[in-house]
Amino acid sequence: MAYDYDSFKSDVLKLTGIDLNLYKERQMKRRIESLIVRKGYDGFDSFYKGMKQDENLLRTFVSYLTINVSQFYRNPTQWKIFESDILPYLCKQFHNKVSIWSAACSTGDEPYTLAMICAKYIPLENIHIIATDIDDDVLRFARQGIYSSKSLVDLPKEFLQKWFTAYDENRYIIDDKIKKCISFKKHNLLADPYYNGLNLIVCRNVVIYFTDEAKIQIYKQFEQSLDRQGILFIGSTEQILKPKEYGFESFATFFYKKD
Repeated sequence: MAYDYDSFKSDVLKLTGIDLNLYKERQMKRRIESLIVRKGYDGFDSFYKGMKQDENLLRTFVSYLTINVSQFYRNPTQWKIFESDILPYLCKQFHNKVSIWSAACSTGDEPYTLAMICAKYIPLENIHIIATDIDDDVLRFARQGIYSSKSLVDLPKEFLQKWFTAYDENRYIIDDKIKKCISFKKHNLLADPYYNGLNLIVCRNVVIYFTDEAKIQIYKQFEQSLDRQGILFIGSTEQILKPKEYGFESFATFFYKKD
């Protein structure tokens, strides 16, 4: 029997715990085939054997799957709504404390952005952010907190001046006081248990890569993770159709409140 994409998906699940059946097949298969060619392999079989023998290739594959695109203050309009409308609501609702999950946080730009905005209105000791990703490499990068000037281009100057120090000619390092607000942890949205007792979940521009069945399961679990009246913040490329089916109601564009 020929080794095909179905065989590859089955073996990847055993090797990494990542279920490729939960990703949109045409899109993901095309991405993987492109990576196979770029790495000089002739098909799924040889590429899988290569990953078993080469840890660096395996890490490259996992990182490639997670589509790590991130930037501080990405989609500024959404962050302005968060600061002007959502954060005041959360402060009032949860007594000036916030428990936040930044899901699929990539290189950490998003949870650090969250912490800096929250710190304008909430004492640092009352800001608790869990930031998760499936990729060990991006989590390691995020914990270091060192970023190029390119990734900070949209960040308001007040944050850059207050919370960053020049590290070298082209990079900045974030203040340890902001770092202490955030716990970076490995987590697979499609397999691992979800957190509980959250006031805000931020998961942006991620579920678009998953099947409809996987999206439904993720939204249902997000609803269970949130405290009553908690908020789900999604990405500019996403929309939840019929949010009431998942226990949410629209609060503002890209923001949904748990009923």
